[in-house]
Amino acid sequence: MTTAGVIAVANLQVRIDGQVSRATRGQLPVDERAELVELIALRGHVLGDIADAERAAALADELVGQVPDDARSFIARARMRCVFHRFASGLTDLDTAAALGGDRIDLAADRAAIYQALGRYDEALEIRRLAVDAHADFSALAALAGVYGECGEMDEAERWFRAATRYYRGTSPFPLAMLEFQRGQLWIEQDDLRRARAWCDAAVSRLPAYVPAQGHLAELDAALGETAAAIARLRPLALASDDPDYATQLARILGNAGQTDEAQTWRRKAEVRYDELLARHQDAFADHAAEFWLTIGGDPERALGLARHNLSLRQTPRARELVRRCASV
Repeated sequence: MTTAGVIAVANLQVRIDGQVSRATRGQLPVDERAELVELIALRGHVLGDIADAERAAALADELVGQVPDDARSFIARARMRCVFHRFASGLTDLDTAAALGGDRIDLAADRAAIYQALGRYDEALEIRRLAVDAHADFSALAALAGVYGECGEMDEAERWFRAATRYYRGTSPFPLAMLEFQRGQLWIEQDDLRRARAWCDAAVSRLPAYVPAQGHLAELDAALGETAAAIARLRPLALASDDPDYATQLARILGNAGQTDEAQTWRRKAEVRYDELLARHQDAFADHAAEFWLTIGGDPERALGLARHNLSLRQTPRARELVRRCASV
């Protein structure tokens, strides 16, 4: 039984506040400063807050500048660089961390995550299988499942997802909710809306504040013809989150429902925000911005340029499919 989602989010906030306070007084050791980066990034992911991811990245940069002889600094920065799709820089940081004597298990896992993001699935699978052979805990099993899922081997992925769930011994709802959300994402890509809906529902039931899972549920509502439910779910997300993906979804669904005035309001909000994010983090937002310009943004030429940029960063099936869709308009 995991902790109730509302309590877990409140506990996360208390933990962050406490560590920030100690850091301000210079009382936080390197390992806890690296942990603070992870905690703020986790809060940003769960609550759909890009500003939190930017804060975490800034803290990681600061940590490397202040403690450049500790591998944990570079591991923290590598992880944040990957959040913003700066994969080459992330790998360089991992090499530096290895030279500084960083934990080999952590380094291997982080390297596998980057290989997976780049579409280098064979290399990622090799590392993940070795990790499971060495120590089949929740993290190792879940990571292996994720690689199989992105390879399209869903039967194998589900086998390892189930194993990971059985092995989970913690009380925090975050790891399991994120696992359930990932399963939902993968089934969306396989066009199995029933299974996708079941897993996104599970993630939201476990962690009601989980914004990305709520967003996927709205997407599935719309795909299943439940337009009013999709709009009702998306409005608070689009209002609260600084991620323009929710405004984009809402504008598209409202437009399809004939509510053109409100659709245009949200479309303009998404456009302004994507322009801001692309100016700062083009690598990280090129794919979602391409989706925006391809659809309600109404600029397929710009969409194609962004999609090609995304493909230049990572050779994944999804990146190739996005280029194909943009080029076919």
